[in-house]
Amino acid sequence: MVSSNFTTRNARMEDLPILLDFEQQLIKAERPFDITIREDPVSYYDIKAMIDNDDACVLVIEHEREIVASGYAITKRARHYLDHEFYAYLGFMYTHPNFRGKGLNARIVESLKQWADSKGLAEMRLTVYEDNIPAVKAYEKVGFKKHISEMRLE
Repeated sequence: MVSSNFTTRNARMEDLPILLDFEQQLIKAERPFDITIREDPVSYYDIKAMIDNDDACVLVIEHEREIVASGYAITKRARHYLDHEFYAYLGFMYTHPNFRGKGLNARIVESLKQWADSKGLAEMRLTVYEDNIPAVKAYEKVGFKKHISEMRLE
């Protein structure tokens, strides 16, 4: 259970240096799962643009004025054959190693779910490397279910 010493809030521009570091930590952690990630420098997200985007929500969790976790949701158009037109896509889910196992990921997901609901987005999706067992378990714990597998051939 998350203690009251943690505060969830919207990211601000002044958070950008920390968030860019979190992004690099994510990339470093995911490299063993994906040999196709280019060599550095590489970036996954345009965090700066998402902070100012009404169709996105970038959240951070603070502990004693230090940012220790992050995540975002962004509105995406669904494929034309699905039963929903738009959905919330989650990403940038990162928790500093010293704060893992404290329910912070669940707290971010719940807050992003509230944001998605406020935008009328009933569907939430994310991608996770199948071999990243801790991440898969964390997402399953908050209600996500495996839906489709992407495969590749060299």
